[in-house]
Amino acid sequence: MSPTPEKRLAARDRPNGFPVMRQCWAGLLFLHWPVDPALIAERLPPGLHVDTYGGNAWLGVVPFFMDRVRPVGLPPVPWLSWFLELNVRTYVHDDQGNPGVWFFSLDCNQPLAVEIARRAFHLPYQHAAMRSDRNGHSIHYECRRKSPGSLDAGFDYETPSATQPAEWDTLEWFLVERYLLFSANPDGELFQGRVHHSPYQIAPGKCTHWSTGPLHWDGFPEPDKAPTSILTAAPVEVKIFPLRPCRG
Repeated sequence: MSPTPEKRLAARDRPNGFPVMRQCWAGLLFLHWPVDPALIAERLPPGLHVDTYGGNAWLGVVPFFMDRVRPVGLPPVPWLSWFLELNVRTYVHDDQGNPGVWFFSLDCNQPLAVEIARRAFHLPYQHAAMRSDRNGHSIHYECRRKSPGSLDAGFDYETPSATQPAEWDTLEWFLVERYLLFSANPDGELFQGRVHHSPYQIAPGKCTHWSTGPLHWDGFPEPDKAPTSILTAAPVEVKIFPLRPCRG
């Protein structure tokens, strides 16, 4: 069952229950390339299906800043609550037509966050050495995954000065308006987690240098063209809700 418009819009509603974490996502850069859906389908676990736009699956590389990350009810901690993250992602839906995100990797320079996310959320976090420089709206962002061969990626881009929400049923809406993630444990059991935040305020991205290396690290062929979609977004305050097993 493919996602209906009603399912896509309903994903933005606040979930029932109480969040377990709060965080801010800032300095967001969304780079996306269209790919053959079969390339994605062969790497998804049972119970998930490729979500397409314009007949294509979409692979994204998303570097950003994780700020003020903390459990609900506790203050942020200087050495723990601010770090960098870079994810490689695609878009999927489950058997009930619920649209969401599937992560192929999430590089992070906070070792404790990596271990917690692996165990508590069954997400493929990777240890990385990362750094960034900010000069006004300009950001230089580097990631070196701690794997054999010292894998490197770099990005130079600008944060937006004027933004607006994505327009419904556009490619931009399809790519950024995602509030559900899927993950799987080593036994193949499928889980889902919800986030809640105000709709992204986005703008066409100004990116003078990007890396396709993270796609290669995750076993995908590197695109020989510029990203079809380059977007940036204003910071957003996020509530994280508990992970739950998916029900058939």
